[in-house]
Amino acid sequence: MKMTIRLRISVAALCLGTWAALPLAHAPASYAASNSGKTIDWPVYGGQFANDHYSVLAQINRQNVGKLRRAWVFDTGEKGALQTSPLVIGHVLYAYTSTQKVMALDAASGKLLWKFDSGIVGSGPMRGLAYWANGKQSRLFAGVMNFLYALDPGTGKPISSFGENGRIDLRKGLGRDYRLESLAITTPGVVYKNLIVMGAMEPETHPAPLGDIRAFDVRTGALVWRFHTIPRPGEFGYNTWPKGAWKTAGSANNWAGMTVDTKRGIVYVPTGSAVFDFYGGDRIGNDLFADTLLALDANTGKRIWYFQGVHHDIWDRDFPAAPALVTVEHDGKRVDAVAQTTKQGYVYLFNRVTGQPLFPIEEKKYPPSTVPGEVASSTQPLPTAPKPYARQLLTADMLTNRTPAAHTWAEKQFKTFRSEGQFVPFSLDQQTIVFPGFDGGAEWGGPAVDPSTGVIYINSNEMAWTESANWRTPSSSATSNVAV
Repeated sequence: MKMTIRLRISVAALCLGTWAALPLAHAPASYAASNSGKTIDWPVYGGQFANDHYSVLAQINRQNVGKLRRAWVFDTGEKGALQTSPLVIGHVLYAYTSTQKVMALDAASGKLLWKFDSGIVGSGPMRGLAYWANGKQSRLFAGVMNFLYALDPGTGKPISSFGENGRIDLRKGLGRDYRLESLAITTPGVVYKNLIVMGAMEPETHPAPLGDIRAFDVRTGALVWRFHTIPRPGEFGYNTWPKGAWKTAGSANNWAGMTVDTKRGIVYVPTGSAVFDFYGGDRIGNDLFADTLLALDANTGKRIWYFQGVHHDIWDRDFPAAPALVTVEHDGKRVDAVAQTTKQGYVYLFNRVTGQPLFPIEEKKYPPSTVPGEVASSTQPLPTAPKPYARQLLTADMLTNRTPAAHTWAEKQFKTFRSEGQFVPFSLDQQTIVFPGFDGGAEWGGPAVDPSTGVIYINSNEMAWTESANWRTPSSSATSNVAV
């Protein structure tokens, strides 16, 4: 399995002999000097534009890994955990602190070069930055809560010609009173030519903003295109929602990040669930383009193809990470594909250009919902291959045997639960087991791919959760209880 190392209080570096520092935000390492003195950057969240978390560096191997020693440590001076994945451009490492200050460090020594403090105390995860350069100019794009800043990579100062004095407020331009909107940037946008394409984390309960995907000019911050993830009248997918739902519905947003095929000019955008994520009585229908992998023209935002992974999501089963671009042998031919991991423990593979699945996807039937007002989808799409990388059903023989007493307790509790696998609608009278749980089967960091072997590495989580629905009054909406 792929290992993701989350930086916490300090940023650590390792060196081998006299070679340059290796900032470990992921495995493999993101930066090193080769024997010839050349450097390999880690300029994009996920490593490269393919989002494959892969490095060609081969200095560290099984024979010499035991000789690694710490080269330097930088203490941010702040409390709190980090989920940041640094960028390395040239010999400079760019990263966040736990309160979303941006810092630039000398990658060889760990010396602080500059720190940008927006004056906003950021909270929640901030997973990385985006970088743009055209040979003459360069910009570092940093999200701080609902603001997108364009910073000078050399000084850390905002570039005043971008947006409003160096920043864009992503709450604006969504068609509603922005002062009442709530969103935050957690995963960086992707850069394509002179555009930065953005999504954001949004609430999973009402009220929530629209989850539009938007592209901005990297120099001016002007809006270039947008894609409505909750379709408007006359747009494709509008009839998969109740009439006028775009006025009241929300989310169907991109919080997990995107991947861009720079050669073809296609940006792949996985979207989240619509609100409320555990009850959809006010959004009866399949709800395109929630829980959907979108392939958009990166120049215009026009839809090329799409795949909805969950119809009418009432389980918070949205895509947990940006897809990876892979090239695989399929039916005797090399195929450029896109691989999308899921919370359900499946990976979907599609032809990058056409969206044709490499393996058949079958619509499997599931039982109806018994919650008043809810109409669950009768089917859900599951790939016939590859086999799931996470177990799909929690059974009594999987319960703990740590001690006889612990097993007896777990077995007693298990008998009171409903454990029937994926996509079973929650009920009012019994707890339903969700397995893999709401944090599985793949984390936000996404998969890693070895292009030389075609092997994909996925961090799989199998924690079991339970959930049931509560009904407050005949006129109210259902709510949910979540317990580990």
